[in-house]
Parts: sequence; C-alpha cells; structure tokens
Amino acid sequence: MTRVKASEFLFIAGQLASDKQGNIIGQEDFDAQCVQVFANIGAALNSAGAGWANVVQFTTYLVHSQDIPKFMKFRLREFPKMFPNGIYPPNTLLMIDRLVGEPFLIEVQTVAAL
Repeated sequence: MTRVKASEFLFIAGQLASDKQGNIIGQEDFDAQCVQVFANIGAALNSAGAGWANVVQFTTYLVHSQDIPKFMKFRLREFPKMFPNGIYPPNTLLMIDRLVGEPFLIEVQTVAAL
C-alpha cells in the first residue's frame, strides 16, 4: 500500500524491451529485457522532470511463470539503486498469455506522483 498526496500523476503506459528505434533488446534474455524496460521507465520519468522517488505503483506483466524468480533476482539487485530508502512502490505481478509481440517477456506499467 502507498499513500499519496500529489497535485499531478504520471501514467506511463506499459514499457517493453525496445530501444528508441523500436529494436527489441535482449531477445530470449529475460534479464536484458528487464534492464531495458526499467531504462525506458527511467527515461519516461526524466522526460517529465520526475525520478524513481516519484513512482507510486508498478504493474508487471510476465509471459512465463518460470521468470518470476528471475524478476525477483532483478529486483533484489536493481531496486536498492532505484529506491535507496528501501521503500519500494507496490507492484502487482500478473501472468499473461503473451504481450504485443512474441519476443517480449516482460512489460511494466508505472504510475508516478508529482
């Protein structure tokens, strides 16, 4: 649970593992896709003058349940860098049949408060 008092919210559509030119990054490499997805989220936050401290919610979509431990390993490694206070935003994790393209393994939607 997160309690938020904000004057404005950012709703960042689900981010996939693609670069600015639309090239898929990390095809068949879950960790590489995680890195790219969160880099895309970081870029979106920065473009609005926000940062990781503004994130109040994630919704994560995975295609393969066997990737759950990989996602948790990524979080353990990267979230302390993104959220140095140790307080992570709530994250709803959903398993789905597929994403918009077959090569994509993870998608993360983000809500931030300003």
